[in-house]
Amino acid sequence: MKRACVIGAGFGGLALAIRLQSAGIATTLIEARDKVGGRGYVWEKEGFTFDAGPTVVTDPDCLKELWALSGNNMADDVELMPVMPFYRLNWPDGTNFDYSNDNASMRREFMRVAPDDIAGYEDFLAYSEGVYQEGYVKLGHVPFLDITSMVKAAPALARYQAWRSVYSMVSHFVKSEYLRQALSFHTLLVGGNPMTTSAIYALIHKLEKDGGVWWTKGGTNKLAQGMARLFERLGGTVRLADKVVQIHTIGDRATEVETASGWRERFDAVASNGDIVHTYRDLLSGNRRGPEMAKSLAKKKFSPSLFVVHFGLEGTWPGIPHHMILFGPRYKGLLTDIYEHGVLPQDFSIYLHHPTVTDPGMAPAGKSTFYALVPVAHMGKLPVDWDEVGPILAKRILDEVGRRLIPDIHDRIVTQFHYAPTDFANDLSAHLGSAFSLEPILTQSAWFRGHNRDDKLKNVYLAGAGTHPGAGIPGVVGSAKATAKLMLEDLR
Repeated sequence: MKRACVIGAGFGGLALAIRLQSAGIATTLIEARDKVGGRGYVWEKEGFTFDAGPTVVTDPDCLKELWALSGNNMADDVELMPVMPFYRLNWPDGTNFDYSNDNASMRREFMRVAPDDIAGYEDFLAYSEGVYQEGYVKLGHVPFLDITSMVKAAPALARYQAWRSVYSMVSHFVKSEYLRQALSFHTLLVGGNPMTTSAIYALIHKLEKDGGVWWTKGGTNKLAQGMARLFERLGGTVRLADKVVQIHTIGDRATEVETASGWRERFDAVASNGDIVHTYRDLLSGNRRGPEMAKSLAKKKFSPSLFVVHFGLEGTWPGIPHHMILFGPRYKGLLTDIYEHGVLPQDFSIYLHHPTVTDPGMAPAGKSTFYALVPVAHMGKLPVDWDEVGPILAKRILDEVGRRLIPDIHDRIVTQFHYAPTDFANDLSAHLGSAFSLEPILTQSAWFRGHNRDDKLKNVYLAGAGTHPGAGIPGVVGSAKATAKLMLEDLR
């Protein structure tokens, strides 16, 4: 039986390991941390459950497919709960807009906030469906290994004006600034600046409209744990709390994987779901290819990092939905500060996550779990002392949540901690502390992004946010599908 190793038990690594094991490849999944999940880590403090990373599950079919490969049912391991509205969008003047895929509800929201944009919104959805078919259905799970594959995709990309930004394309359809922000902010959830990210990413709206927005009961890490259970039932091996330190090579082939504990095994194929720069710079440092690729990748643009305040409160808040975006007084200017200037702005837009309104078990009875997230420049642009700045920024964020939603927030806090760019760098080996790896701009997409199989090391493969198609749960699960196809072809 052929043997494969997958490094990194994030969602991409788990999905890849499941695909390989389902196809009869004896697969070992190695994770540096004490739990599977990668960015989807979890903490439990004083009875509160705090998800570390992704909280929005879209395209559940791409996940269900992983169980179906072996005739299993995802519902046996994971319970998905619908979230409605998908997001409540709130502006400083008190305007709210509840975004969902319910047509009647959306029409009411438009009539209240931007009645003149209803027709434009319908046209935008038609555009979104077109880019979804071209960019996700046709290309989202296809490896781009040479320039020819990019040339073949170019006509479709050109037809949908992929060179334009999401914000620019949205602005073509709707005139209200509220709606322009409401229909473009989604790219931030995968590390992209709405002002520069390709309009292809408008496909997210079609993805959400068709598949809905879901929550994993017990927290997003329960999805990772369910995937790990499936993998182990299929006969796969999970090795936790043992960081990979080297992929050993002979010539143009990987031969062995070595971990910090001294464990060392031979494999026919090795795939990394870890940070792409870390993979080449550190894990492949013994082969000339590693430093060469790391140097090339370091010249590219990387997505920002995140600053996340996790907090548990006394009381319940049925009026605060599961997902809220608290927009700040600036949109374009704030994004420019984060993505280009690398400064810590005085204002911010906040993604507020409130899972207990959907799943009360995430907190003790009568209490609520929250996190408040703001994008910040990565460590290459914003080299601040996060030990010093972190507590100050956390207070400012909580002050803003209090001002807009929970006036006595500081009196109600039961437990609180924060997660900064340095934590992304230390815990996840994330280059520059980036939360999403390479920035998803057109010149860093498809063939211009990390390849699913290395061009020179014949049995070294990659999956995850730094590869095609990019970040987000559907993105990394799609990358795993593309990578698995290559590995299975090569291993047979």
